[in-house]
Amino acid sequence: ILQANKPIVAGNETPGGVLQHSVTKPCRAATMSDYQRLMKEGAVTVAIVEDDTEIRELLAGRLGGEGFSVLACENANALDSALACETVDIIVLDIMMPGEDGLSVCRRLSAAGGPPVIILSAKGDDIDRIVGLEIGADDYLAKPFNPRELTARIRSVLRRRQQSAPHAAAADTARETYRFFGWLLDIDDRTLINPQGASVVLSPGEFALLAAFARHPRRVLTRDQLLDWTRGDDSAPVDRAIDVQLSRLRRKLGDDPRDPTLIKTVRGDGYLFAADVQRKGGV
Repeated sequence: ILQANKPIVAGNETPGGVLQHSVTKPCRAATMSDYQRLMKEGAVTVAIVEDDTEIRELLAGRLGGEGFSVLACENANALDSALACETVDIIVLDIMMPGEDGLSVCRRLSAAGGPPVIILSAKGDDIDRIVGLEIGADDYLAKPFNPRELTARIRSVLRRRQQSAPHAAAADTARETYRFFGWLLDIDDRTLINPQGASVVLSPGEFALLAAFARHPRRVLTRDQLLDWTRGDDSAPVDRAIDVQLSRLRRKLGDDPRDPTLIKTVRGDGYLFAADVQRKGGV
């Protein structure tokens, strides 16, 4: 049984090693249609977010022995780094951590449509469980707990996601969304979510400009085209508002205006959105 502050290892069960990860690939949360394959192949990646080193290593070793790939994170910042470069299918999240606490992490992950979350907490009162579930957690497990129960709950959450796949896939297909470099642009909700799961506020002109780029990636777009798509066919070609909006959009995307890598200037021709864009829905 895992206690709130110290793990107790029974019998021949040992903590084992923590599986390390390397920053080599872009983040992609598993889509609903992935869960059946993941469960069948046993190729599920679990991120453990726990500031207690002993508990973190024990869980990593136990889940690794069950066939899961494991990313061990000591706090919210480490989780954000993992999500920026790895495919994470489910998150086991402690609540009481230094820095950003688990409830805040769960809330923003849920808002951004992130991976499912199982909360771990020394607080096992009904009100604490209710709060955790209401902010978006898929399950809540109080300490102390049996590691076997955690494994069972992980599989149960993934099965529920798999069973909800047909309905979720139909709804997702109807929405027009674009993903690039960890960002999510939702045309229907008119929202932009950054790789850390936070919403970025765009003016109507900036939003229209980014939508035009996302719909035409890796293609040189002239100023006249951008004006037509963002402000209407009657926009005057001498209108410099597009340049102001472009400059502000670059800053909000973290694209250095002096040496942009996302929205590139093609001198004499226009601009190019240099991202691999994943599109869903739309026409």
